[in-house]
Amino acid sequence: MILVTGGTGFLGSTLIKLLIDDGRAVVAIKRADSIIPEDFRASSLIQWIDADLTDYFALEDLFPNVKQVYHCAAKISYQKPDAAEMLHVNIEGTRHIVNLCIQHHARLVHVSSIAALGTNKKGLPVDENDKWERDPHISNYATSKYESELEVWRGITEGLDAVIVNPSVIMGIGSGKISSNIIFNLVNNGIKIYPPGSVGIVDVQDVAKIMILLMNTPEITGERFILNSENISNRHLLQRIAVLLGKKEPSIEAKPFMLDIAWRVAKLIAIIKNSKPALTQESTRASAAKLAYSNKKIRDSIGYTFKPLNQILEEIAETYYRTT
Repeated sequence: MILVTGGTGFLGSTLIKLLIDDGRAVVAIKRADSIIPEDFRASSLIQWIDADLTDYFALEDLFPNVKQVYHCAAKISYQKPDAAEMLHVNIEGTRHIVNLCIQHHARLVHVSSIAALGTNKKGLPVDENDKWERDPHISNYATSKYESELEVWRGITEGLDAVIVNPSVIMGIGSGKISSNIIFNLVNNGIKIYPPGSVGIVDVQDVAKIMILLMNTPEITGERFILNSENISNRHLLQRIAVLLGKKEPSIEAKPFMLDIAWRVAKLIAIIKNSKPALTQESTRASAAKLAYSNKKIRDSIGYTFKPLNQILEEIAETYYRTT
């Protein structure tokens, strides 16, 4: 039996679609308030279970017949009020999954993040050997993913059969959903300013396919793999999207003082409206970071060819107006 956590999420639902299309039966964990994707509601191959990842005993009931686990679930937030819950859910939830996999001899593919990686001191693209270091500017999300990954490494030393994947920013079309609509919405609405940083991007289908390939390659164990198609500056990313949408390209670089003003204004507006700010200090800092990642290890290990970034963006653009 195959267990997937975060089954209604963008990556989790895309993964499930690939598994059931191959005739594989899946037990999918979701939050009680999560909505099952419409495409899945009639499938006899999916058993949906409402479960709290921090409830060990609720998870334990699912494991007796489970032999493969894809751990996709995680809370993502750059809002400070969410930090305590995010750390609790991501770390303790992963701890429970790891312990139950050890107990029931299940193989685990754990979805970590590039946020759990270190930086390269020589200015080269980050690879799997670069060490994460604590820093006062590290986001709470990055800390939660790093410490979650530590739970998996702890399990590996205790005999866990596991592989870790560290995807970059996941975009694309999967299971009837489009990722990164926010970015396309900004460009479609005529954004003029671009943040100065850069990002790595990977297609959701590539991530799901690689996870399945790794799960079914038992000789690969106790390893981590960066999943990244291409690195690109925020400016060039927004420019490419603008061309695809027939919109004017953003041309003004957001200087550090502008970003500082932006998140403070967003915070003030949120206080007035009693809502969460659209921008935070953590999210603006992330947008300004110059990030690049190497995919050499996964290419060398399984010979995988990633979908080019232009194709990822073109596929999103083709369906964007039909879904907004």
